[in-house]
Amino acid sequence: MNDLLRGALGKALGRRPPALQVAALCVSAETGKVLLITSRGTKRWIIPKGWPMTGRSAAGAALQEAWEEAGVRGKVDEVAFGEYSYLKRLPGGISQPVIAQVHMVRVTSLVRDYPEHRQRQRKWFSAAKAAELVDEDGLKALIGRLEGEAKPGKKG
Repeated sequence: MNDLLRGALGKALGRRPPALQVAALCVSAETGKVLLITSRGTKRWIIPKGWPMTGRSAAGAALQEAWEEAGVRGKVDEVAFGEYSYLKRLPGGISQPVIAQVHMVRVTSLVRDYPEHRQRQRKWFSAAKAAELVDEDGLKALIGRLEGEAKPGKKG
């Protein structure tokens, strides 16, 4: 189903309200570089994200996603850095609108063996390069804000 037809069908059936996800913008505490990972399906560059978790704050869930998807250990900011929206592709070709609440994670170490290490690649990029590599305009803008906010030694 192409995007035009999907959009028309969505309007005819009524759009679903956006779902909430939590995301981790992982930044090196030493260099200020951004850690991106590949998505499992399309291998696009993304940041770790997932659904909220019972018993965890949004920030705690974002940190858990960073661990599972990228092997990140670090300190997460409880206050969200920002948010962006995107369409999540679901099985059967249906798209779900999603708002991703993004929490900054200052990475202190990376673990070699983590739950999804065989399913994803991870790589450090400058903020400018990371912003070029991600697809979502809102995420590009958030990463672009890092030039002055994620410098080494900056506390948050």
